[in-house]
Amino acid sequence: MELRHLRYFIVVAEHGSVRVASSHLHISQPAISRQIHDLEEELGVQLFDRTTRGLRLTKAGGHYLIEARRALAMIDAAGKSTQMVARGRLGRLSIGLVEIAAWEGFVPLALGEFQKNYGQVYLQLHPVTTPEQLLMIENGTLDGGFVYAFDPLPEDFESVMLARHDVVLATPLNWRERVSSHPSIRSLVNEPFVTFQRPVYPTYYDRLLNACSQTGLTMRIVQEVGSEAAVLSLVSAGIGIAIVNSCNRWRAPSRVRFLELEDLSVPLPLSFVYLRSNSNPALVRFVETLKEALQPRG
Repeated sequence: MELRHLRYFIVVAEHGSVRVASSHLHISQPAISRQIHDLEEELGVQLFDRTTRGLRLTKAGGHYLIEARRALAMIDAAGKSTQMVARGRLGRLSIGLVEIAAWEGFVPLALGEFQKNYGQVYLQLHPVTTPEQLLMIENGTLDGGFVYAFDPLPEDFESVMLARHDVVLATPLNWRERVSSHPSIRSLVNEPFVTFQRPVYPTYYDRLLNACSQTGLTMRIVQEVGSEAAVLSLVSAGIGIAIVNSCNRWRAPSRVRFLELEDLSVPLPLSFVYLRSNSNPALVRFVETLKEALQPRG
């Protein structure tokens, strides 16, 4: 059985006439009659009663008409959805992100723009660290990710540079007398510091400590924890001060204040990265959306 058998059958059933069906289909009457006969032979069922007034569906033929229409509708829908997947307008996209970078600024705006234009793509977000994202992209768990990449990326990675963030000083709110509003690094030499643990992101950890050392500060670290959220919890509790991503100001804890450092900068380059070999059409559309969002608005 081929699709044309179903299509011919439906047209004949709708018009009750091979002659009229022939006119609509632009196919000879004998050819249509032969196809209907072959269909009945294959099914082992009589689909039409032949009368002097034309063709009339049998009970079985009426049922088959319903099912044939449903089958063709499903096939047509499958074709359209397949075309949408190929064009990147339907499917799934798994994206990683450093959660702090998605609170405000470029990332949420770009995500919102993508969902507005490609709403039938299921966008799944995974808040994980940069090193975890890179591993997940390599093993195919993620299609791409928003990362702070300090180390050179592997050759098979593509990267779109999005923004540059920096670091700020986080202090307990009630330390106004203890830490000035415009602190220098050297003025903090005797203060207790809270940091994230080195294994979380070794390159960033080393770069931060080296930048402090270059300006004359060896941090007196009193506690190390697994994330910047945990760092800020300890700052809130008055355990110590911390040097953190400036994006934390977008969701400032009520008991923490953030201060610009006069003599310390640790640029945090935010990029979107993905494997060059990734063939997901939705990823192509996502990267296009990011690049369009980077264009200046005129």
